[in-house]
Amino acid sequence: MIIHNIAPTRSNLLRLKDSLRFAKEGYAILDKKREVLTVELMKRVGQVEMLQKKTDLLLAQAYQALETARLTMGREKMEWAAVSVKGSIEVKILNRGMMGVPLPEIEAYGVNPDLTYSMGGTSVALDLTREAFAKVLDEVPELTMLQVSVSRLARELKKTQRRVNALERIFIPNYQDTIHFIEENLEEQDREEIFRLQWLKKKKEETAPE
Repeated sequence: MIIHNIAPTRSNLLRLKDSLRFAKEGYAILDKKREVLTVELMKRVGQVEMLQKKTDLLLAQAYQALETARLTMGREKMEWAAVSVKGSIEVKILNRGMMGVPLPEIEAYGVNPDLTYSMGGTSVALDLTREAFAKVLDEVPELTMLQVSVSRLARELKKTQRRVNALERIFIPNYQDTIHFIEENLEEQDREEIFRLQWLKKKKEETAPE
């Protein structure tokens, strides 16, 4: 599509050629970025899928252990055991840039909370429940980190794809068509000028005194 609001002049031709060169350079950079983002996204999607399946399995086991403990001890004793939790796990979140995308890195500090319940009135099922949920807790930081990374990479890839498509299908073809249009106009102007000069020369020769 020709950019019609640009006069077919040599200065505009030079300016459009510069714009076309920059557009092609931008396209090459964005295309490379799109490729890197796609590879990184696919890798992390695979990691999320595997870790999600593992976490879901651990969570199912933990809830099964919890149900067994509830049936063994009763709801009231389970609640008293739960309120005796001491300690905590601190989480530190850092962002690492990758192709302009801030990807989180989550570090967990501390130890899993201990239940300070007494041996009396509890069962082995409660210990198994605690261990099962501790395993789930170990996987949550990495799973969250991967899920957020996938979301951000997918969003950036979508934006990059739109820009690549705009350059490839709109801006670069428009510049190329307009450059071709201006070059044809300038060539036509040159031919007309040559013809005019030849005509003037011929008229001058015809009217020159012998």
